[in-house]
Amino acid sequence: MLIAALAILKAGGAYVPLDPAFPRERLRFMIEDARLAYFVTQGGLIEESDYADSIFVKLDSDRDVIARANDENPTRPVSAENLAYVIYTSGSTGQPKGVQITHRALTNFLCSMRREPGLTVNDTLLSVTTLSFDIAGLELYLPLICGARVVIASHETAGDGRLLTDLITISGATVMQATPATWRMLIEAGWQGSERLQALCGGEALSQDLANDLLARTEVLWNMYGPTEATIWSSISKLESNTDPITIGRAIANTQLYVLDQSLNPVRPGVSGELYIGGLGVGRGYMNRPELTAEKFAVDPFADSSGARMYKTGDIVRLLSDGTAEFVGRADNQVKLRGFRIELGEIEAALAEAEGLAQAVVLLREDQPGDKRLVAYVVAKDGAPINVNYLRTHLDEKLPEYMLPAAIIELP
Repeated sequence: MLIAALAILKAGGAYVPLDPAFPRERLRFMIEDARLAYFVTQGGLIEESDYADSIFVKLDSDRDVIARANDENPTRPVSAENLAYVIYTSGSTGQPKGVQITHRALTNFLCSMRREPGLTVNDTLLSVTTLSFDIAGLELYLPLICGARVVIASHETAGDGRLLTDLITISGATVMQATPATWRMLIEAGWQGSERLQALCGGEALSQDLANDLLARTEVLWNMYGPTEATIWSSISKLESNTDPITIGRAIANTQLYVLDQSLNPVRPGVSGELYIGGLGVGRGYMNRPELTAEKFAVDPFADSSGARMYKTGDIVRLLSDGTAEFVGRADNQVKLRGFRIELGEIEAALAEAEGLAQAVVLLREDQPGDKRLVAYVVAKDGAPINVNYLRTHLDEKLPEYMLPAAIIELP
């Protein structure tokens, strides 16, 4: 799939990752919203009869046909403003939204990552992230532009701490990026660490206990921060000892972090404000959502160039005296679980479509440190009994696995 993604980019196209584990209804929305006409896939992963007017290229059964294809370089010109990919993230209205990222934004990000954290021709990066999660862009492309080696873990291996422990050793990995949930899975499986490994951790807040565990097991730890709308990571922080403060660090190259009040005025260091991100990494906006794009992508009044925009993250942060930024919380109902952004309103909207419910509220609970889970609280119509199995089946048909509540609790 990495080769296929590179081919699409080189030919001037843009790709939309589709996870076959997603519910059929969600996949259909993404396909129709993005108006996809070509599918690069493998046999049995998608119902072709649903998209009779589309063209399918199957990397397994079409192998011989692909091998006979023209191997000359594509002549179609590709500019920095060409769309590179569209990643769908959770949406508060009940439907996912497609974030559009250009070649310029992706290239700027990769060039910055090449300098810091930095890779060399002697490095091996172990890739554990599904292509439908935007941070996979670092794992797949950064080694290639640095002349390094990339080893791609299978879905089964990436989700099993013992198998992943073995692969870290067998592959000789010197760099691995993962969410806090994956790093915890490794540690709980008995992983003793690798003194040559650079650990990149992002997707949700890094706790002090996890940072301590990783610092004791790796050569260096990087805390990564950034929304999909600003191209993977927007800031990074290097931790070398357990006395280092955990912050989201400083902006990457050609990126600006603005901490603003409600009137869009910069706040003083130490004062909390909403984080806006400007620079080359800011995406084009949301596909087919002009009103939401206008709401979240505003004119950047601090930029030197006309037409520059900044992204309203919804994250509350404060600048510290050393110039780094510290994450404080959210200004809305968006949460992070296993690295995935989740709008609680999307889960609540799916529950609202179920029969027999008068009200539903979903919360992210953390009853024990590091043990985060989604819990749905539901109220039946007219006091009728609630069929929890029906609700779970209903949600299975509408939401990806990472958005499913771990518990559904009936309230009187």
